[in-house]
Amino acid sequence: MPTLPASTSVEPYLSFGGRCEDALKFYRDVIGAEIVTLMRFSESPEKNDMPECFQDKVMHATLRIGKTNIMASDGRCEGPSHFDGFSLSIALPDEASADLVFNALAEGGLVTSPLEKVFWSPKFGVLQDKFGVTWMVSVLP
Repeated sequence: MPTLPASTSVEPYLSFGGRCEDALKFYRDVIGAEIVTLMRFSESPEKNDMPECFQDKVMHATLRIGKTNIMASDGRCEGPSHFDGFSLSIALPDEASADLVFNALAEGGLVTSPLEKVFWSPKFGVLQDKFGVTWMVSVLP
């Protein structure tokens, strides 16, 4: 079995099916995420086989939330994205921050478990944002 260097990281890569730029702006506006990289198909140094209507779409982006990078793109604009089988977990230092982040991410989305006290955290809740990404929001114990 290979031994990976300690500097190895695993970062989620989300394909937003043609809505990447909207998602990036949403995360920037509601939770203060930083858009680190944004490259459109038209900016590729290599010729791409994408239709002309894709040229302004996001080929690759990096979004920083706290110390974490999330990579994203429009993918092939294949329609609504399905983010099944995983969640993004965000841990916040206090209940007031958790309330703000939870409510901001939930706008236009679906709360599946309200933000409330649980045995492992002063507050924990689960929601699906308006792009279909599931978030687990918690307060550090």
